[in-house]
Amino acid sequence: MSHADKLARLRESLGAGGPGGIGLAKSTSNLFRDRERQARPRVDLSPFNEVVEVDAARARVSAEGMTTYADLVDATLAHGVMPCVVPQLKSITLGGAAAGVGIEASSFRYGLVHDTLLALEVLLADGSIVSCTPENEHRDLFFGFPNSYGTLGYALKVTARTVPVKPYVRIEHVRHTDPRRYFEDLAARCRAKDADFIDGTVFSAEEMFITLGRFAGQAPHTSDYSFESIYYRSIREKKTDWLATRDFIWRWDTDWFWCSKNLFVQNPVVRRLVGRKHLNSTTYAKVMRWNSKWGFTRAFSRLSGKHPESVIQDVDVPIGRAPEFLAFFLKEVGILPVWICPIGGYDPQARFPLYPIDPRALYVNFGFWDVVQD
Repeated sequence: MSHADKLARLRESLGAGGPGGIGLAKSTSNLFRDRERQARPRVDLSPFNEVVEVDAARARVSAEGMTTYADLVDATLAHGVMPCVVPQLKSITLGGAAAGVGIEASSFRYGLVHDTLLALEVLLADGSIVSCTPENEHRDLFFGFPNSYGTLGYALKVTARTVPVKPYVRIEHVRHTDPRRYFEDLAARCRAKDADFIDGTVFSAEEMFITLGRFAGQAPHTSDYSFESIYYRSIREKKTDWLATRDFIWRWDTDWFWCSKNLFVQNPVVRRLVGRKHLNSTTYAKVMRWNSKWGFTRAFSRLSGKHPESVIQDVDVPIGRAPEFLAFFLKEVGILPVWICPIGGYDPQARFPLYPIDPRALYVNFGFWDVVQD
């Protein structure tokens, strides 16, 4: 079914909805807050999950809102390109990243996912469908949509910029022992822009790494972190590494960064029983939702007398304040490891009112995720 046919069917469904509010029936979400589902008519948006067009010559891709980045990456790599920013998990959707915040190691060059968008097709609360660009009459919605999390509408189609790729990525892990020098080096490397990807990992106040990724046409060998080997552990073990580009893009997905430990799949025996096919963010998200629905963790908490709480946080800090924030974080929070991802602006004139950062400045994203007990 073409995208136009899906729109026609959607309009019919909206017209038949009758008075009163309606909800959206969709099979994907990367929000993990427990929410009580309201009983109301729902419009099925599950068909809006396909790539519409890859135009490598014009450096753009159009895809429907529920298209996962797993499918989007497969479609674009087949044309020798990838989206400028691909969030770390395969289960994230293009529409979700547009309505929320999407980030990865290319963000020091291109900003966040919404910095790379060219157009949005949005379903509004009144049932109308509008096309938004930075220049047309709906430009306020275009710039207001990021970080709105569905409160302004739902993205039915998104057009984003792409960048050419090579078959492999050479990885270099640079170790630091002093936080101030670490962030000074991070800032210098971001300014130099001699790498295609930059992120980092903090293991302690005395052990932190900058990871540089550079596209390469050939590789002497490649590593595989999709099954028995675990990527984040390799950061401390290898100074250099090589990955196929697709495997580099999804290097964090297999173990949900390091959070797969909370599902016990970093145990070698459990890992082999689960199998390569199920070691990914899609599986872990399903487990989280089953747990939320059936209350396994809540039942265990009542028996153990402890209350587990999932901490899923990303904090953006101007790079000049990053050493200060890290010291505060290690003293007051102490969740480790911490993912470090620098963020620069793609267009110095762009302003997104619901995510008001200065596109001319460099920021650092601190990502920390774990299950804590009290």
